[in-house]
Amino acid sequence: MIRIALKMLFGDRAKYLMLISGITFSTLLMTQGMSLFCGLMTWTFSTVRNVRVPIWVADPEVEQCNDNKPMRDTDTTRVRSVDGVAWAVPLFQNLSMASLPDGTSKMITLIGLDNNTLIGAPDKIIAGRLEDLRMPNTVILDDFGVQRLSADRKHPIGVGDVFEINDHEARIVAICETHRSFTGGPYVFTTYDRAIQYAPNQRKMLSFVLVSPQAGVSAEELVARIKAQTGLAAFTHNAFAWSTIMWYMRNTGIPINVGTIVIIGFIIGAAVSGQTFYSFVLENTRHFAALRAMGASSGELCAMLLAQAVMVGFIGYGTGLGLVSLLGSGLLKLGKVPFLLLWQTTAIVGLAVMVIVGISAALGIARIVRLEPAIVFR
Repeated sequence: MIRIALKMLFGDRAKYLMLISGITFSTLLMTQGMSLFCGLMTWTFSTVRNVRVPIWVADPEVEQCNDNKPMRDTDTTRVRSVDGVAWAVPLFQNLSMASLPDGTSKMITLIGLDNNTLIGAPDKIIAGRLEDLRMPNTVILDDFGVQRLSADRKHPIGVGDVFEINDHEARIVAICETHRSFTGGPYVFTTYDRAIQYAPNQRKMLSFVLVSPQAGVSAEELVARIKAQTGLAAFTHNAFAWSTIMWYMRNTGIPINVGTIVIIGFIIGAAVSGQTFYSFVLENTRHFAALRAMGASSGELCAMLLAQAVMVGFIGYGTGLGLVSLLGSGLLKLGKVPFLLLWQTTAIVGLAVMVIVGISAALGIARIVRLEPAIVFR
């Protein structure tokens, strides 16, 4: 009976292709929307991903890593005095403008690292040397910054080139690889003291304190100690990333916009597939009636419909997922669009497709269970 059901399905090519197209388009919309959302969320905590340390200490009102509420420089010493701290170093972060020799300006994210240890420096240096950052008036530019700052130049900017930050010279000594920022500006790394010179002067300049626990002390335990003894906010690496994601979900329209795309994809898939599958059942009513007249039970006919619907669901889901993967790989090569396809996304979309398939099959089953065998003789 299942073989007969599949022959009926593949025999009507027009309806079969319409069913596949509906499921494919639905899968494409839902998967693409969720993947863009996940990719965009990873951009929100790019600073945490680029500056990898166990613990972040911030002003008590800070909820996410892009929120700069400066602290006093003495807060670094206060954190160092907490029992269980192996080391604690200052970090400066701020949005600034880079002025190029041709007069154009580009927004950058300026990161100031500890002068002595350079803790938090980028892991992947593409060109130049990290140690040269200790030389006067030097910075490290990320790979996206090479594209942004070279947009109006005949030759790409690179090691040895000079630009200005707040009327101060910044000479590039290395190019690094980083994760893209949500703000859209490239990352520029320098030392803490030099970053303070580059940035507009204000009474408090310290953005974060980077901390590592001593051996035998967990990060979670040290975070609790820092909060209790200093009154400052403290986060583990993962906690700060999730705090940033939740802040953007609560305070921006990103979840609503992406959720609308996913819901539209589901509705389109359910509407197109349901209507097409019901039309397919209507056109094959005489065949189902003939099978009923030959002794097929309602359960067997329903199993035939379910087999047809599940086959369409699997083929459409696989086709849509393949198209999303190809599209996502192209977007990642461009480097301008966030895209992150997680296995959780494929599982959720797969479940949604099965619901669409179930709705389509239910419409057909509702017709078949009321079918009279005598219709074949009319």
